[in-house]
Amino acid sequence: MARVLITAGASGIGRAMGEGFAAAGYEVWVTDVNAAGLDDLPSDWITHRANAASEEDMQAVFAAITAAGGLDVLCANAGVAGPTAKVEDVALADWQACVSVNLEGAFLAAKYAAPLMKAAGTGSIVVTSSTAGQFGYPNRAPYSAAKWAVIGLTKTLAMELGPHGIRANVICPGAVEGPRIEGVLEREAAAKGMTRDEVYDGYASGTSMGRFVEASDIANMAVFLSSDAARLVSGQVIAVDGHTENPDPKV
Repeated sequence: MARVLITAGASGIGRAMGEGFAAAGYEVWVTDVNAAGLDDLPSDWITHRANAASEEDMQAVFAAITAAGGLDVLCANAGVAGPTAKVEDVALADWQACVSVNLEGAFLAAKYAAPLMKAAGTGSIVVTSSTAGQFGYPNRAPYSAAKWAVIGLTKTLAMELGPHGIRANVICPGAVEGPRIEGVLEREAAAKGMTRDEVYDGYASGTSMGRFVEASDIANMAVFLSSDAARLVSGQVIAVDGHTENPDPKV
């Protein structure tokens, strides 16, 4: 049975990815820092409480995967929203915390997945970025910078690992319905002197399809990118966002 590892897979996009890969016949492995979320996952999923930005934690996860027989697909999905503030008001510690999870988390997962996939001569790496990695994003400097950076990382992985039969691609979600976006909406509303609904409507109207996306839309793309149907798709940045035209509702 093919095996997938999803970082930050206990909820939201990560959980939807797990459900998508399980439906496609994969053995699902999930890491997360949320112990309660892990306990709520299907009983046949293999779970590890781990911080994606901790090398010690990720070494332990990959030691278990190696003992289980290797890895076919990595979904480097861990991320945090970071602060919502003007750049001059962002504390260095908050910048570092945001970049650590979003960028170093993807790096560590790829670092330890690569040898396993090289040994197998095949594999798929899917990294979750954001439309914030394709546009400038006012008041979200740490998040935007990290999400741009993971695109460069993934394109480099595609070049390094392609000769070994390994593909690497980026998914850029737009605004995704769910609890995480609610926190973003509230913080942006406070920062911009708007209501939550005004920010929500601004995001939705900034897409040509006029709506947010669902976590399952992101999961469907991850499963496709890891399938034989996408066997020559690598180094690509694919937005699943209803076509974002304007990521800032006040512009």
